[in-house]
Amino acid sequence: MVLEGRGRIKYSSKGSKTGVLYIAADLMKDSSFPFKPNEEVTVRIADDKLIVERRPGLEAQSH
Repeated sequence: MVLEGRGRIKYSSKGSKTGVLYIAADLMKDSSFPFKPNEEVTVRIADDKLIVERRPGLEAQSH
């Protein structure tokens, strides 16, 4: 069971208003990983931490 992994934050491009949070594959493949592929999430900052939560009522969408 993997409960911790390395990640990286990268801006999409110069001047972009979006970025990408990379999460280690071992962590995402773990059976306790709480999200499904393409699932929309809410991301917020609280107490100097980045919080990622499932968005209630939204199903994972294939793109």
